[in-house]
Amino acid sequence: MMQIPFGDLKRQYLTIKEEIDEAISNVLARGWFIMGEELRTFEEEFAKYCNAKYGIGVGSGTEALHLSLVACGVEPGDEVITVPNTAVPTVSAISCAGARPAFVDIDPNNYSMDPSKLEDYLKKRSTTRKVKAVIPVHLYGHPADMDPILEIAQRYGLKVIEDACQAHGAEYKNQKVGSLGDAGCFSFYPSKNLGAYGDGGMIVTNDSDLAKRLSMLRNYGQENRYHHKIKGFNSRLDEIQAAILRIKLRHLDRWNKRRRQIAKIYDQGTALSEIKKPIEMGYSKHVYHLYVIRTKNQEETQQNLLDNGIETIIHYPIPIHLQEAYKDLKLKESKFPHAELHATESVSLPVYPELKDSEVQYICDAISGL
Repeated sequence: MMQIPFGDLKRQYLTIKEEIDEAISNVLARGWFIMGEELRTFEEEFAKYCNAKYGIGVGSGTEALHLSLVACGVEPGDEVITVPNTAVPTVSAISCAGARPAFVDIDPNNYSMDPSKLEDYLKKRSTTRKVKAVIPVHLYGHPADMDPILEIAQRYGLKVIEDACQAHGAEYKNQKVGSLGDAGCFSFYPSKNLGAYGDGGMIVTNDSDLAKRLSMLRNYGQENRYHHKIKGFNSRLDEIQAAILRIKLRHLDRWNKRRRQIAKIYDQGTALSEIKKPIEMGYSKHVYHLYVIRTKNQEETQQNLLDNGIETIIHYPIPIHLQEAYKDLKLKESKFPHAELHATESVSLPVYPELKDSEVQYICDAISGL
């Protein structure tokens, strides 16, 4: 029986060990660890990769979202709209900005924000709280349907901040995600398609004024050293992580291609009719940060796969509006039926690029034999 972990970052490191070790050694030898040459160069390279003009390296994906909200003018008491089936950090960023999260349900096909639900919410919203921004989430590496979201946001005067923390290299109508809204936010958590060896994040934007404000916000509000123009934060991507990410960025397209190959094997190799496979919408290029199947027997499926040596994870078992931390929102069960049903049916399969075809086929056979 094979033993297949859900993720294995050591495998990836070993494939690029010499490049990574040299990059780290160069930073150590240089002796400059914060806001240096590696960060500046990586910001330029990653922004170019995303077809954006500016990149601002920060401490995490959550902080990328938080600082973007602040830079876009979100203030305490404002409302920011997102989806309830995302990772909690999306909403943590809204809370950090002092705003109140609001949710709309998801499209049951792509698991991202349903534009029609966004419009419905805005038509019916209370006038006691000002809606300032919307955060569509490119969940699992599949782009949200951005054109209608951008059009609705423009009509209602909302900023659009893309949560692309799981979608490095994904495309919407042949355009890289992150470059579509006012700002695009990425996480470099180690398990991401482009992952550091610690926490890290990036904001990309085409707005020069926004980029300047973000650059100050992430470094105590400094315009120049010891000259603080605005109240800011400490959220900086360090030189070692930037050097690592520069190396990994050169491999990202190849890794994403391999993720898509694995997804295709899953698509063709899992014959069980009770399993619903992920759909790649016609407007998108999915990069499969996660390959998420749906089944009416979530716990049984997960246990049976574990019995076959296959580790899986549920992303995410409890929608945010039902989490104890957000009970103050007073949102009850059945409020967002598609997101809630998805939480009870989803199972994420291993999909990292270093998986062997034989391992992927073993997982397919295990699923088909359930």
